[in-house]
Amino acid sequence: MIAGEASGDLHASHLMQALRHHDAEAQFRFYGGDQMLAAGGTMVKHYKDLAYMGFVPVFLHLPTILKNMRRAKRDILEWQPDALILVDYPGFNLKIAKHVKKHSQIPVYYYISPKIWAWKEYRIKNIKRDVDELFSILPFEVAFFEGKHHYPIHYVGNPTADEVREYRAQPHPTLQLPTSKPVIALLCGSRRQEIKENLPTMLLAAEEYAQDYQLVIAGAPSIDPEYYEQFTKGHQVQLVSDQTYALLSQAHAALVTSGTATLETALFDVPQVVCYRTPMPRFFSWLRKKLLKVKYISLVNLIADREVVCELVATGFTVDSLKNELKQLLPADSPQRLKMLQGYQEVESLLGTESAPENAAQLMIRLLNSHAKP
Repeated sequence: MIAGEASGDLHASHLMQALRHHDAEAQFRFYGGDQMLAAGGTMVKHYKDLAYMGFVPVFLHLPTILKNMRRAKRDILEWQPDALILVDYPGFNLKIAKHVKKHSQIPVYYYISPKIWAWKEYRIKNIKRDVDELFSILPFEVAFFEGKHHYPIHYVGNPTADEVREYRAQPHPTLQLPTSKPVIALLCGSRRQEIKENLPTMLLAAEEYAQDYQLVIAGAPSIDPEYYEQFTKGHQVQLVSDQTYALLSQAHAALVTSGTATLETALFDVPQVVCYRTPMPRFFSWLRKKLLKVKYISLVNLIADREVVCELVATGFTVDSLKNELKQLLPADSPQRLKMLQGYQEVESLLGTESAPENAAQLMIRLLNSHAKP
């Protein structure tokens, strides 16, 4: 199994648990993180050594990335697993799939489909050639892959919805925060580059409300708390590391960097402003119009196929615009807040209540058994 970031590590660990539930003797070898390690198996490499994004960081770390890729290719062919399971992270994983398909008979299963409906749609050729079975966690992907590209896939449910439902169904201790003021949560991404680009502006915008609210950053599990200090100096803000669900369960509103976190925030019924700053924002705004195939960047809006949450991206991501959007969401009875919460119910309904890892595990076991050598 190969997962290249924190969310992939979490989803992969739950899939591992579900696979072991159906096959107690299952053995795992993986590129992943602490969650997968806790699920059991042999870690070849931690995703911290893989998680680079953006042209400059990738370019600067290219020798390390290529070295890790060569090691993964070699390790898979030497270990000869019954299946290779790739989890999201398409830039790395599709290259692994190509190599494995070319040099072996190992079936390639892709859990959490590459988001080629957003951009790089040409990758459908690689998927058709190199991926035996695709397991989707977003309901609208069925029409894209099967209807547009005639490539059958499995929609298995959404693991984020599973995880949030499971968390909310159990009692949890509340976070020990300095005051009892309502919380504005700042979810600024899981990678250093995202944090660097987004957190300073988020802090400047949210600080307007620090008198009546307490500002709390959701620290990513892969980032040392010390990294945040360069951005938080001089601000009235707290950091809680690796406790995003606990933070969201107490939050009154949130500023959220686009990604899985937007869906998590919605499933916790926390009104949010989705924001994403990029280097050269004017150029990115132009590029987005030329390259992106979708109207939205947040999973919430993509699933609903309409604007449920406000998206402030590139040139739209400014301190003033963030302040104004947040201001409209803070009053408990504001029309914008109530309308957004209604939209969240629609999104949750569209995702369904199926257990994604359980469904995927059952399908994978069935497929492996049907192709097993006598």
